[in-house]
This record gives sequence, C-alpha cells and structure tokens, in this order.
Amino acid sequence: MHSVQPALRLPPCMPLIAGCWQHTANSFSVTDPATGQELAQVCSASTTDAQLALDAAVAAQSLWRQTTAPQRASLLTKWQALLLEQREWLAQLLTAEQGKPLAEARAEIDYAASYLNWYAGEALRLGGDWQHPSVAGRTLLNIPEPVGVVLALTPWNFPAAMITRKLGAALAAGCPVIVKPSEYTPLTALALADLAQQAGFPAGVIQLLPCATPDPLAAYLIASPQVAKVSFTGSTAVGRQLMQQSAATLKRLSLELGGNAPVLVFADADLDAAVAGIMAAKFRNAGQTCVCINRVLADSRVAAALEQKLAAAVLALRLGAGNAADTQIGPLINQRAVDKVQQLVADALAAGARLVCRQTAVPEIGHFVAPQLLSDVRMDMAICQQEIFGPVLTLQTFDDEQIALQLANQSDGGLAAYLYGADEKRNYRVARALEAGMVGLNVTAISDARIPFGGVGTAGFGREGSKYGINDYLQLKHLCWELAD
Repeated sequence: MHSVQPALRLPPCMPLIAGCWQHTANSFSVTDPATGQELAQVCSASTTDAQLALDAAVAAQSLWRQTTAPQRASLLTKWQALLLEQREWLAQLLTAEQGKPLAEARAEIDYAASYLNWYAGEALRLGGDWQHPSVAGRTLLNIPEPVGVVLALTPWNFPAAMITRKLGAALAAGCPVIVKPSEYTPLTALALADLAQQAGFPAGVIQLLPCATPDPLAAYLIASPQVAKVSFTGSTAVGRQLMQQSAATLKRLSLELGGNAPVLVFADADLDAAVAGIMAAKFRNAGQTCVCINRVLADSRVAAALEQKLAAAVLALRLGAGNAADTQIGPLINQRAVDKVQQLVADALAAGARLVCRQTAVPEIGHFVAPQLLSDVRMDMAICQQEIFGPVLTLQTFDDEQIALQLANQSDGGLAAYLYGADEKRNYRVARALEAGMVGLNVTAISDARIPFGGVGTAGFGREGSKYGINDYLQLKHLCWELAD
C-alpha cells in the first residue's frame, strides 16, 4: 500500500499473521483529522484472515506458555527499547493519524514503553503459593497459568499506550494476543507490531488485524471457543455488546469503558493549582480521554473566582494541527465526534446553560471544535450525563460537602474523579465516598503503569497496570498432592 504524504515513513500497512505481513484483497483509507488528507491505504483483514490468525495463535500458545519468565521479560525489554529508540517516528505517525499535539504524542510513546518495562518486571515477580494441608501427607500448591489466546480491541485515542498496556500484561502471563486496532489509527499499531517483530517475539504470539469494518471480524473471533479472553477499551455501549457476544463461550472479559469524571473544588483549595490541574486533565488530547474532567463542581464561595481563572486559561489555549510547534489543542478524530460535541453544547445552551467563553479562531479545515466553558449546567442535561469527549468544560456549584458528593456520584459509573482542597481529613473522607475506580487528591495526572487503572459500574471492570493487571490474564490451578510414603 502507499502513502500520499511521502515525508511520513509508514510501517507495513497490512495484517500481521503468523509472523508474516499479509496482503489482502481490500483496503481502507487512513486520514489526517487536522487536514482531511489521506495518509495511507491499509490492507483490511477479513474473517478468513482472522481464522488464520487464530490458528497461528493456538499453535503458538503451547510453546509460548512454556517459555521462562526471564525469556518473556527479555523480549518485553527489547520491545521497550525499540519503542524508545523509534520514539520520534512513532510520535509523528501517532500525531498524523490521531491529531494530538506532538508533545503529547511523544509523551504517549514514553507512557506506552513504561508498560512494557513494568510487565517485564511483573513476569519475573509472578509466583504461586503453598498451603498447609488439613490432611497429613498432602501438599497443596496454587499455580497461576495463562488463560490462553487473548483478543485485544484497542481504541483510537491512545493507539500506542492502550496496546502495550494490554499486551504487556498478556505476554508476561504467557498468553498470545490478537490485536484489532481502531480503523482510525492503525498506523501506530502496525508500527508497534513491526517493532515487536524486530524484538524477536515468536510467530503467532503477537498478531495484528487492521480492518475497515471491525464489528464482523471482532464478532467472529469472540464467537470462537479458542479465544479465552477479550480485553476492550472503548464505549459503554460497545462494552455491553461484547458482554452479550462473549456469554455463549463464557469468556474472561476486561472492559475499560466510558467515564464522566468530576472534580470537586472546595473553598480552601489553591485555585491556581486547581485550574492548572483541571486544564491539563480536561484539554489533553482535545478532551478525548476517558479520565477527562467533564464536570467542575465548585464551592459557591469560590465559584466566581474559579470561573474567571478557568475562562482566561481556556481562551489562552492554542488550537491547530498537532504537528505545529505551538499547538496545544488538536482536532477531534472525525466529523461524527464534532457533531456530537456541538449537539451537546447546543442542547445545554437551549436548556439554560450559560456560555462563559468560547474560542473564536478555529481552523476551517479539519475536525476542530472550539475550546469553551459552560456554567449554570444541571445534572439533567445530557452534557452532564454523557462523556463529552471534546474540549468543552462545564461548571456547577455546591454549598456543602454532601451536595458535592451527590452531584459527583450522580452517574451510572465512575472511572476517575478528582478533588482540590486543603483539609486532608475531609479530602480523605470525600475520596472514599466518591464512586470511582481512581481518585486524584490535589492532582489530576494520575495515569501510571504502577497504578490499577479501571472503574466501577458502567465504567467497566478489571484493572490494567500495577501488580493487579496481570491477574486478568491468569487462571489459578490448584494441585492437591498425596505424597507417596
């Protein structure tokens, strides 16, 4: 396949199956969301290709699970080193197809590499245990074993980090993985797969299936009893669909789904620190992250001052193509995303919300939405109930702690939540009462390979990263051993 922008070095633009790059009959276009220009044509995998990949994964499984922990750790470490060595190339690819500013793309490659480093260590730390028997002469052993073939369905908003976060754990546990990346951002995934090949992973252990119409391919693989586990990052609606599809074969599932993160700003908070944290957490990746702050809940005594500071910060943001040196906010991924955000804003304003500020200098070409701040919103508005996934921030007020918690928890599921304040006893009390899988106290940069990333309720289940993340790819076998005299 070919690139329409010769300056952009492309990875192999075709499925990786059984250690080989495979041409297919059909292809699809990958475009730059900042310009609409085509970046590449990528060969599209079919269900026939999916079956070939599944056969290769099953064949690789028996050998891969028998490799030693140091062998798996060594391969993960080599893959990590290649990511860091090719950091600039990967960042350029990521920005071109996804749109985020280059500084954020470089940070994502570092973040992605950190998961490979972490799980190389977790492979070495993996162990079972021995129990005291209740019957003399017996030995009781508990041994963790890999679950088997894994299907990883990865999103477009973090096309590098979401792959390594899933694959690092699965590979360290001894599971082969078939990756179905987003059709919007396959180039980064293909580049990572190419580097994995260079690192020396055996054929069939890592396979990648880019696809123009992913639903039939994913459904085909999920229907197979040979796929033992599905790991998905994406919307709650698709997560529900995957649960239904997985029920027939009782698959293991990890679902990292939508978020609607609040931040509580108490009257004793450092407002400048709060604004800095809110802006970083809200507008990173143009608001297209699952842990983005959607709702600012401010103590009524400081709400006016906070609104003024936030408005100044929003108007100071620089909007543009991700490869421009001064860009802070890039485009949204496609026109459908733009339309959704604009509709949420229009509906909120029609229902009584107040537009505090909105940037006016918006590029005419590309999928851009102006950064903006809305106040006087209510929890019955769709903009407060749905994941915005765009550069729009909302502001509400509260008069006491209980009202703040009621507003914050008025959501079906919680992925992340944040709070700012000086009273540490109250901070701890509120953090424990927030219905979210992760809480940042006087900080919003919480993502790290060392933490258990995941939510509660309709935000999904399972954890990625940390010492707990590998457990989703393991099953425990018990041996009750009657020793001979």
